Amino acid sequence: MRDDLRLADVLAALSVATDLGMGQEPEKAVRGCLVATSLARAMDLPEAEVGDVFWTTLLQHVGCTAPAHEFAYLFGDDLTVAVRAERTDSASLRETLALLAAAGRGTGVHRPRHLARTLTAGEGGSRAIARAVCEVGALMAGRLGLGAGVSLGLRHGMERWDGKGDAYRLAGDDIALPARVSVVATQAVIFDRLGGPEAAVEMARRRAGGWFDPAVAERFAQVGADTLGRLAEADVWAEVLEAEPSPVRRIPAERLDDVARAFADMVDLLTPFTLGHSAGVARLAGEAAGLLRLPDGDADLLRRAALLHDLGRVAISGGVWEKPGPLTSTQWEQVRLHPYHTERILFRSAALEPLARVAGMHHERQDGSGYHHGASGAEIPALARLLAAADAYQAMTQDRPHRAALAPEAAARELEAATRAGRHDPECARAVLQAAGQRPSRSRNPWPAGLSDREVEVLRLVARGLSNRQIADTLVISPRTAEHHVQHVYTKIGASTRAAAAMFAMEHGLLR
Repeated sequence: MRDDLRLADVLAALSVATDLGMGQEPEKAVRGCLVATSLARAMDLPEAEVGDVFWTTLLQHVGCTAPAHEFAYLFGDDLTVAVRAERTDSASLRETLALLAAAGRGTGVHRPRHLARTLTAGEGGSRAIARAVCEVGALMAGRLGLGAGVSLGLRHGMERWDGKGDAYRLAGDDIALPARVSVVATQAVIFDRLGGPEAAVEMARRRAGGWFDPAVAERFAQVGADTLGRLAEADVWAEVLEAEPSPVRRIPAERLDDVARAFADMVDLLTPFTLGHSAGVARLAGEAAGLLRLPDGDADLLRRAALLHDLGRVAISGGVWEKPGPLTSTQWEQVRLHPYHTERILFRSAALEPLARVAGMHHERQDGSGYHHGASGAEIPALARLLAAADAYQAMTQDRPHRAALAPEAAARELEAATRAGRHDPECARAVLQAAGQRPSRSRNPWPAGLSDREVEVLRLVARGLSNRQIADTLVISPRTAEHHVQHVYTKIGASTRAAAAMFAMEHGLLR
């Protein structure tokens, strides 16, 4: 059995995050990739260049979080504007004015402020945003090991054939060919959704010589309608793996950490308040897993889930994440859905699917007060409990729009208070605090029914069916001491049988 991974399987799934980060429907990047690859082959490009087109288009918006902070400042709702901005032909006065009119929409009394900011930023503001997207995209290509052709394709992704692009004002053949093919295919997918294949073909012909390379646009006009029509009924997830040019890219399993770190940083770029958050959570969770002596496989899974736990954040406007005041009920519901988006993204990939449940449950709480599942106790896997504690502590030590960062000692006290209130697993919270260099307080017992640490150990052994003597041997204590512990456990939890003790342990998530 192979122990390496299909890179396209991983990155196709993660491209859904870039779809959401652009306010688009999932699969848009995958569909664009398929159209671009088909177009590149119709142009009789060498297979190596087809490969650059494939990866450039699949990851065309991997820099989408780079300008989210600036977008939110200028426009208020970066995702709503991003959807319109992506299809706007900057050479069209009508389309440009329509984009400007979207500034501040939905922000109520603050809309004039956003309109003023957008007008003041002008061309310089647009160039800064475009360059941020392109530079981050190129850096991501490098971190993912996709080669110079893909890096250049992503760097040139905002250019126009006529030299009037926002980023570097390159023109004609100075623009990397993968970028020239990718932009036609990506826009075609957008217009196909709006009006069908005929609308996509008409758009390509209209933009030839302006936004688009005329030769690429003409070839698309010849083959595009058939390609889009075929994809309408296709399983695009299977198709994208079939379409990948040879040689198929595979990576060693351990390189999945590098991919996860790159996307963790991409997500955390969404706001200045979250920089380094995912990496910090992964470090804490990984060290806590070591303190709890989890098997290496579980520790690796936890660390990767921690790196990718906030993927779903990109589906929510930066204006929501950076709001300094209370969220509206609608905004809060959007926030509560970000773990759901994370989970669904990871489920798209065979390699990432094992991480999905753990990553998607990082806001669940032991008392059932968390989201998005509303799970409690034993319904929350042990790795997810550990991730939840690490995420909570790390977040408290970072600035947020509505509060300043807590000092480590204050964050430790807050985590302990939440644990005593029943929201976090005591063992996991204690391990996270130790990993963070904090000394957990012993002043108040966080276990249910007033159980002590030793009594929880005994309860676990009782639930597994061990006799008092076996418990004594396991814990290296006398049989009489073991018997006393068992009786104290039974008294505290209101049970007198192993089965009832096991039920109590499962209900409260005390088993390991």
